[in-house]
Amino acid sequence: MTETYGSEFIQKFESFAPKYLAEDGDPVGLAVGTLKKPIKKMMVTLDVRPEVVQEAIEQHVDFIFAHHPPIFRPLKNLATDDAQTKMYADLLKNDITVYAAHTNLDVATNGMNTWLADELNLTETEILHVTKRLAYKKIAVFVPKENEEEVRKALTAAGAGQIGPNYKDCTYTFEGIGRFTPINHANPTIGEIDEPEHVAEVRIEVVFPEHLTQTIEKALFEAHPYEEPPYDLYTIENFVDEYGLGRIGNLAEPVTVQEFAQKVKETFGVSGLRYVTPDKDKLIQRVAVCGGDAGGYYTDALSKKADVFITGDVYYHTAHDMLADGLSVIDPGHHIESICKPKLVELFTEWKSDLEWDFDIIQSELNTDPYEFI
Repeated sequence: MTETYGSEFIQKFESFAPKYLAEDGDPVGLAVGTLKKPIKKMMVTLDVRPEVVQEAIEQHVDFIFAHHPPIFRPLKNLATDDAQTKMYADLLKNDITVYAAHTNLDVATNGMNTWLADELNLTETEILHVTKRLAYKKIAVFVPKENEEEVRKALTAAGAGQIGPNYKDCTYTFEGIGRFTPINHANPTIGEIDEPEHVAEVRIEVVFPEHLTQTIEKALFEAHPYEEPPYDLYTIENFVDEYGLGRIGNLAEPVTVQEFAQKVKETFGVSGLRYVTPDKDKLIQRVAVCGGDAGGYYTDALSKKADVFITGDVYYHTAHDMLADGLSVIDPGHHIESICKPKLVELFTEWKSDLEWDFDIIQSELNTDPYEFI
């Protein structure tokens, strides 16, 4: 087991849910404290509330990983007479780091909205509302055969070779003969000035997201043995990664709106929910779901032929619009996103085992849902 700094953990997490996937203005990332110290005990939570901070203090936690950012709006002061602002002072006083992953976790492949869809046993799922399209490039580099593994590892460590959510370190290699003649003031790794040379080389091909171009080139230059690394850079036109909010898929068998609303209530363990429908006995099978407050995306559900849309915080007038458009909607509240607590603990524990990290991981046991039903 190895000591793990916050920065190392976040580097791994952001390969799963990069910050650039977040919506504009969403304050994701480091919110309080520092990533320049080892993690001893991490707590995963949906919200960072004063009572959650006290729980962390009592549990001797030094790193809080939250879904909802603790600072949504600029602070006007840090007066500790107010419970909300005192919370930040308590975090700093107890040297507790807080990191938040919000809409980047929502849209990540196998992130929040995938978890919600999986809990409902939806099949053939797809993105409800695309928010990001990431283009790809391919690099083809020629390298002496004896340096192949070193260069390949440098490229993949820099972020190349990830294809979809389930494959990494994807490269292709074929062998050949490289020929060159060093001239003028060259400082060749192999060969002599004005002497023709030939070398057994391999060509390594690997794809990567376009925004990583400078990072990949830097890694290549640092790892390649040649003074002038020979490589080609291509734009990939037939492959684009899409990310977005919500998921839409199908139930195995059709059920009525009322039966499905009861299933949603039980699945997410809520004590009450709201639903609107033109016909509670209507059979539904195609389901859209989006965590948080996503009523504004109901037209996406309609365009993708959803029978029912599940989201939280549906506004009164929006609900009327949904009814007028013939869409059934189930509102189990914003707090169903608390599914992130066990899911993130499971994911982080898997990484901890694979990477031999040495820190404890727990989830907050507090229910931060502000609503009660009578």
